[in-house]
Amino acid sequence: MTQEIYQKAIKFAGEKHKNQKVPGTDANYLLHLSNVAMEILLAYSDSSNFDINFAIQLALLHDTIEDTDTSFNEIENKFGHSVAVGVQALTKDESLTTKKERMIDSLNRINELEKEVGMVKLADRITNLQKPPKHWEKDKIRNYLNEAILISETLNAKNEYLNNRLKTKITEYEKHTE
Repeated sequence: MTQEIYQKAIKFAGEKHKNQKVPGTDANYLLHLSNVAMEILLAYSDSSNFDINFAIQLALLHDTIEDTDTSFNEIENKFGHSVAVGVQALTKDESLTTKKERMIDSLNRINELEKEVGMVKLADRITNLQKPPKHWEKDKIRNYLNEAILISETLNAKNEYLNNRLKTKITEYEKHTE
């Protein structure tokens, strides 16, 4: 069952993100989405105390509303209301003025929902805390690190395994701010 759910979600995401690359690389965006899903699967192998099917769909679809022309209704019709609400919470509200306001708003919405939504945000930031692109200034790198710390602190009760992974990645990423 989980395999079929994974296949349906990754096919949909692959079609929606077909022209998108992982920032700073030539890699297809499915690389990022499958890495987020991998973090969720590994968290499940550590402790199976969450709905893996719900979390996998969120992991693979989390950027569809934010980065493509996908609508809430399209996600809802194909994957159900809970998945659509979760993806919407993981989507930053572009009507807010600052990046920090958008992040805090999203984290607040995430915290109102099931723990799986927060777990996907943790997994997303884990996979994004790689070596920063060469064109990033030190201020941008520090801001990204501070966002990661905010995510970790705000979502610390969602999943112990993922929060520990994020804390490790934060420590590793700090060397890029020096």
